[in-house]
Amino acid sequence: MTDATPVRNVSDTARWVAIYRAMESERPDAIFRDPFARRLGGERGEAIVRAMPRGRSMAWPMIVRTAVMDEIVLRCVREGARTVLNLAAGLDARPYRLELPADLRWMHVDLPDMLGYFREQMAGETPRCHLEFHAADLRDAATRRELFADAARAGPVLVITEGLLIYLDAEDVAGLARDLHDVAHARWWLTDLASPLLLERFTRHLDSNLAAGNAPFRFAPADGTAFFAPMGWREREFRSTWDESLRIKRSVPAAPFWQLRSRLTPRRHAAVRRMSGIVLLENTD
Repeated sequence: MTDATPVRNVSDTARWVAIYRAMESERPDAIFRDPFARRLGGERGEAIVRAMPRGRSMAWPMIVRTAVMDEIVLRCVREGARTVLNLAAGLDARPYRLELPADLRWMHVDLPDMLGYFREQMAGETPRCHLEFHAADLRDAATRRELFADAARAGPVLVITEGLLIYLDAEDVAGLARDLHDVAHARWWLTDLASPLLLERFTRHLDSNLAAGNAPFRFAPADGTAFFAPMGWREREFRSTWDESLRIKRSVPAAPFWQLRSRLTPRRHAAVRRMSGIVLLENTD
């Protein structure tokens, strides 16, 4: 890793985001606590934050995403989720830090190297629920479907794809969506979603660093959550990253100015609200 190419691969982005969780957790007024984040992010995660343009100031959307997803995961569990299928789980320590039922089945899925690193760092820690580790390359359709069929054995299933879809091509997202519907028979799918406007803005500042590490941003459907309709999914809830940042007071320093400016142009305000969000999809069957 060099300053010119701080991200070596997609897995490195998990270390980057872990440092953002650590930054929030160490605040006296933290809205969530992840006591493992600093350890998981490690020196590489710190170096990525230092090397990225405006690295520390870019923490807010990741902090918002974590907080809102925590809320939705806990709500879905209260509504009856019995299996959580966490795809490209990276360094997500939710099974260790959230108040989860002991008999909840949590499937932590990632590539072998990332999975090995996570298990090594978390050795000696006790999860709150029944945690399983699955090494899998989700690009392999046969492997993916076998894993999804296994998840379906103990439903209802909640799927999490936090920070994953933006790195995939549209056809790969469509294939994943079909298999989650037809094979995993998932009831809920929790993900984050970007718009073309967000992709354009991020490309100006970050994409050269991410592309150098073979981790460019790709997926930002112009039709938003309607993209998933042909694969059997509909939007149940869209939590605007911008709106949620204002609600939990973790927005950019100039947020009041931008909020006022955008409200003077209603069309722009609507676009900003849907530029990025945390989405809960539900199975249409």
